[in-house]
Amino acid sequence: MGRIIRALDKVGLFGVIIAALSCTACFPALGALAAVLGLGFLSQMEGLAINHLLPLFAAATLAVNAYGWYQHRVHWRGLVAILGPIAILATLYPLWQYGWSTHLFYAALVLMLVVSIADLIWPPLKVCPVKAPLG
Repeated sequence: MGRIIRALDKVGLFGVIIAALSCTACFPALGALAAVLGLGFLSQMEGLAINHLLPLFAAATLAVNAYGWYQHRVHWRGLVAILGPIAILATLYPLWQYGWSTHLFYAALVLMLVVSIADLIWPPLKVCPVKAPLG
């Protein structure tokens, strides 16, 4: 089950990055990166990616990371893992009108990428539940 959760986290991160690369008007730095990588054709799907795919992948990543937090009970790791998707969703909906929201979005993408790489390098350890003494 742990491998499935880790794989779903990576799929969610990949989906968020691809959806963000498709919005050249919203995120110019990512649009330039997409053009350099030969992914300029993604700008044709900008509306679909920003309105549907980006929130879907961010919500899926949030759910997977929250479940991983519940499963492993490492609070600092779980908190850092859910901060990125929460910041992405906050940027897309209530904070979109502010100029600094683009910087928050970039920071959230970097945080999600760092957490994902750290999860590959240092996977979470299993925490054994405490058993009550018999008697």
